[in-house]
Amino acid sequence: MKKSNWLLLVLALVLSMFLAACSTGGDSEGSEGSDSEGGEGTAEEGGESTEQVLNLINGDEIPSMDPSMATDTYAFEFLGATMEGLYRLGEGGKPVPGIAKDHTVSDDALTWTFNLRDDAVWSNGDPVTANDFVYAWQRAVDPATGSEYGPYMMGGVIKNATAVNKGEVPVDQLGVTAKDDHTLVVELEKPVPYFESLTTFGTFLPLNQAFVEEQGDAFATDMDKLVYNGPFKFTEWNPGDGDWTLEKNPDYWDAETVKLEKMNFKVVKDTATGINAYETGEVDRAGLSADFVDQYSTHEDYKIQEETTVFWLKFNQVWKDGPSNGALANENIRRAISMAFDKQALAETILNNGSIPATGVVPLNFAPHPETGEDFRKINGDLVTSDVEAAKEAWQKGLEELGVDSLTVEFLGDDSDTAKNMNAYLKNQLETNLEGLTVELKEVPFEQRLDLDTNMTYEIEFAGWGPDYLDPNTWLNLWETGGGNNMMGYSNPEYDALLKKANNELALKPVERFETFLEMEKILLEEDAAVAPVYQRARALLVKPYVKGILKNPFGPDYEYKWAYKGEE
Repeated sequence: MKKSNWLLLVLALVLSMFLAACSTGGDSEGSEGSDSEGGEGTAEEGGESTEQVLNLINGDEIPSMDPSMATDTYAFEFLGATMEGLYRLGEGGKPVPGIAKDHTVSDDALTWTFNLRDDAVWSNGDPVTANDFVYAWQRAVDPATGSEYGPYMMGGVIKNATAVNKGEVPVDQLGVTAKDDHTLVVELEKPVPYFESLTTFGTFLPLNQAFVEEQGDAFATDMDKLVYNGPFKFTEWNPGDGDWTLEKNPDYWDAETVKLEKMNFKVVKDTATGINAYETGEVDRAGLSADFVDQYSTHEDYKIQEETTVFWLKFNQVWKDGPSNGALANENIRRAISMAFDKQALAETILNNGSIPATGVVPLNFAPHPETGEDFRKINGDLVTSDVEAAKEAWQKGLEELGVDSLTVEFLGDDSDTAKNMNAYLKNQLETNLEGLTVELKEVPFEQRLDLDTNMTYEIEFAGWGPDYLDPNTWLNLWETGGGNNMMGYSNPEYDALLKKANNELALKPVERFETFLEMEKILLEEDAAVAPVYQRARALLVKPYVKGILKNPFGPDYEYKWAYKGEE
């Protein structure tokens, strides 16, 4: 299909994919940078007569509401709305007090003591105590739980987390203790510069031990099997029904601050359906794909939201049961695919929503140099760019090394309408520019794609990642050999050694640590062509002017609703 047709077809793309707070997926409506959605205003503007109800779209079902088992953007979104950890992300993505009132750090930065508020309770009336954190964190790393994120987020951070997960020491040896009901002491494996921001993340949420154990395997499988300590709670949620309702939690310790009484969510994967719902007043926010951007760019409700989520093509280097028989293990084949599609045209014309081409894995405007303040992305520059001639050269070299003159590869992507358009665009670009390449699309629901990723039963995956905390490590530790989110068989001893160095001997040397991360990204992309960066996401959307106070987080849950409200219509 000619490019001009793609301009009409694709669009937006996508929000799709991700892993871990990250795996990102879907193409629901967007949010805005770290800005407050809806601009300035106060809750009082809505007046007592304004019904505090918002109707919103979600890109897919919620895969899990179990903090120990959650790995994706939708799970962390609604865990963030219904639960609260030691800290919560506030304006500008800065941690603000949650269940913890404050904390102290020892001189060696290894012991953190959190002072918990005494007025926090669960929705069943039980007090939220330090033991709730001890139990939840132990459960997350207990190998019997089978958590993916527990060992990923806590390993090498909380003392003994890795040893516990490997079964080398009992779970009670994890470095977290309840000094009393309202004093939590955390021992770290080593100084962790970003630990405070980690405590806002879903894996670090507390759990009511008695309630969880009473539910057994049924815990978190529907709204009746959940208990809440956050601003909202489910009043309707039956997984698979395609819609759910959150209402204000009257038992939340800071319920007085929460103005919104109810949020109704419905799953909408089709952009046109979402826009129609917006036009008829059924929903208060709707995402736009490229073809709708031109139609709505002058609409008074039109907004562009910049994000720190990056999308890339993952190359599975070890799975040999796909149609290419493991060809992605060949560096030249990976490098050829990385350069063989026009990401500038994709971002500017096909997406047309403010997204920009990705030329590295660490996004623009995310991590400033500790001394100069210069952005990580600007320092490391464009590491992977579109270059069809270089792609063809690498492709021929790769085919010769494999002893073949053609290849068929499987391409795994999401099944929303925008994701399908994007998948088709990339298939067209790759097959057009790499002679002898056939791309077989495999488009599945978000949750199924995550399962295929976890099982590493794919060849190329169109995936994305949103950061879990404010540090380059949240990106560059993804490719540690055997890491919980590697899931593509990448392994480079030099890369691993630099990662270990950055997070150990350089932990308290911010400049050297930052520069080590710069070096790691070059190894990953320039030397190994491990993944192919595609784009850094922005979203074009329509937002009703009365939607106020929704924060767009730079990491963790996409949206923060605690301070949201409905202004005057």
